[in-house]
Amino acid sequence: MAKPPTKAQVEEATRLQGYLDAIAKYEREFKKWEERNRKILKRYRDEGRDNTRTDGGSKFNILWSNVQILVPATFAKVPQPDVSRRFRDQDPVGRVAALILERGLEFEVQHYPDYRETMTQDVHDRFLGGRGTCWVRYEPHFKPGVPPEAQVTEDVEAAAPEEQLDYECAPVDYVHWKDFGHSVARTWEEVTCVWRKVYMSEAAVEERFGEDIAKKIPYDSTPEDLKRADRNSQTDAKQQACVIELWDKEAGIAVWFSKSMKEFLDELPDPLKLQQFFPCPKPLYATLTNDTLVPVPDFTLYQDQAITLDTLADRIAGLVDMLQVKGTHDASIPELARVFTEGKNGTLLPVKNYAAYAEKGGLKGTIDVLDLTPIAKALEVAYLAAENVKAQVYEIMGISDIVRGASDPNETLGAQELKGQYASMRLRAMQADVARYATDVLQLKAQVMCSKFAPQTLIAISAAEQLSPEDQQAVPQALSLLVGMERMQDPKAESPNPLRSFRIEVASDSMIQMNEAQEKKDRMEFLTAFGTYLEKASQVGAVAPQMAPLLIEVGKFGIAAFKAGKQIEGTFDAALDQLKAQGNQTPPDPKAMQEQAMMQAKAQVAQENATKEIGLTKRAADLDIREMKFGAEQELAKARADVQGQIDEQGRTIAQADIEHKRKSADQEKQQAEQGIKIKQERASFDEERATHAQKTLDKTDKDTKGRDEALQNLVAEVSKQNRETSEALAALVKAIGAKKRIVRNPQTGRAEGVESVQ
Repeated sequence: MAKPPTKAQVEEATRLQGYLDAIAKYEREFKKWEERNRKILKRYRDEGRDNTRTDGGSKFNILWSNVQILVPATFAKVPQPDVSRRFRDQDPVGRVAALILERGLEFEVQHYPDYRETMTQDVHDRFLGGRGTCWVRYEPHFKPGVPPEAQVTEDVEAAAPEEQLDYECAPVDYVHWKDFGHSVARTWEEVTCVWRKVYMSEAAVEERFGEDIAKKIPYDSTPEDLKRADRNSQTDAKQQACVIELWDKEAGIAVWFSKSMKEFLDELPDPLKLQQFFPCPKPLYATLTNDTLVPVPDFTLYQDQAITLDTLADRIAGLVDMLQVKGTHDASIPELARVFTEGKNGTLLPVKNYAAYAEKGGLKGTIDVLDLTPIAKALEVAYLAAENVKAQVYEIMGISDIVRGASDPNETLGAQELKGQYASMRLRAMQADVARYATDVLQLKAQVMCSKFAPQTLIAISAAEQLSPEDQQAVPQALSLLVGMERMQDPKAESPNPLRSFRIEVASDSMIQMNEAQEKKDRMEFLTAFGTYLEKASQVGAVAPQMAPLLIEVGKFGIAAFKAGKQIEGTFDAALDQLKAQGNQTPPDPKAMQEQAMMQAKAQVAQENATKEIGLTKRAADLDIREMKFGAEQELAKARADVQGQIDEQGRTIAQADIEHKRKSADQEKQQAEQGIKIKQERASFDEERATHAQKTLDKTDKDTKGRDEALQNLVAEVSKQNRETSEALAALVKAIGAKKRIVRNPQTGRAEGVESVQ
């Protein structure tokens, strides 16, 4: 009899069933959206058609065109991190902490490709299916440690070396739109749990969850994209285990389980200590309403116009096929068929019986060509209708012709700027969404780095040793601000979230390619303004040196608003402190300054004399070195001559050996040539015998064929004779049947006895 489940087991099963119910509810809610996504992706890839237009006619893929425009318009380059102090005040520790974190994020973004690829895929998902998602995690890498040097005896085993941290990273995983889910809610703020599906091999399961679970879990799943029947090359994909990673915000835990196993594989309380708990940002959505998180793909908003464009594209293709020169000509003049095939510039085709041809009216009277005017007009109307439908699509999507790079030369600059502003109204909102999403991802990476990375790792990836000496003095305090005093003393301790310290903030810089010119303009404007200020400030400082600290404070206030100013603020602080220190000192005595200048001049003259003496000594030493070098070169030349003689002697020996080798090679080639001639002679004799045998066979065949031909001729003559006799008999019979006849009667009885021909 099986033991009844314990209370803990019942509670665990209830929790697991609750998560499974939430997943099932999500799948029901988003089923139609997923089906729509499949159709949109199929249309975007133009699947199910070949290039011959025999299976559905021509199509106009306006979806592909719009996506290719909107993606670079909102994501032109990889967003770079921008970490700064929340308040622009005198906070050198906060400034250095922001600089270290920003340089660390730049290393993560530039060194690893995951952030760049994930952002690209998510932006594509946003403009295709309407939702892009990702997942941030912490990934430490270890290396084998050095074994201890303690003496090992027979009764004491050697301790296994502990693993050492090699490097750390905070990768951003792209999550496919079918592998992501969340609790059904009206807005993202109401979501209580999120999950993703991860397909793992047996080795990956063993590394993550242990050997026991790797043996028990079923490997019965495959990413759904690999199950599609139209991808024959991927239908044999190896089965994997589908593990669901779910983060429950209300319970404050993260769990891992499998539907096939129906039990928890692992459970951890708040693994990353993130500010918003979830390891994923709010998804990059397309169109949303306040009553559901099921997004509306952009294509559904203009799919009717897209269908009309397909119809027009098909009709235009048909009209273009019909736009050919066709007609008829007089069949009695076959030369007319060559008019359009052979007639070239200045070429005249000859016509037989030209007089009769001219009487018929020449070309006008003998050729009738189909009138293409109605077809051409219909084609113009179809093109105009297509342009109107495309304009409707661009109006719906907010893409005007000025943004697409097209322009009407008849329009004024004001009209083009107005259209550009009209288009940018909605494009700006899309760009802001992408920038918000990139900022959320960078904030998650920053929190993982500050809470999980070792201080030494942050120093290494940010190259803190290359900072200015003034900033390096604040590095220990800046690290304490980022990772916390507890972790500075104990790396395993928990650190406070740096975003909750209210001293620094993380964002992403401009990702729009069109803003690069504006950035350059701002920099040049900054340099111009600062150069003017520096010129004026230097004049004031020369008249009133006591005003120098105030002037530096004002200049620092001006550059604090620029991103480039963060790296030179430390120099401003050092200069300000130095000026303040000089201001506190008593002014020097002019007489003492004059005596000091005289002493410096005498010291300079003495130094110049010493420099000249050193120069003469150096020249004498150079002459000695040149003499020694000349003698050494003579000795070296003599040694080279001796060696060259030995080399010449060896060369003669090698040449004699080479001549002997060539002579032997020539003898071998001669033998091979003689053997080749012998083989050719034998082949010629064989070919002659074969030709003689073939001639004899041919003569015999001709003789036998000649006898058969004579017998066949005799048989044909006999058959012809019999046919002739039969024809003569039939002719006589027909003649007799057709001749006049009379009845022959018996003279005695008067009865008819037969008939006879009448001459």
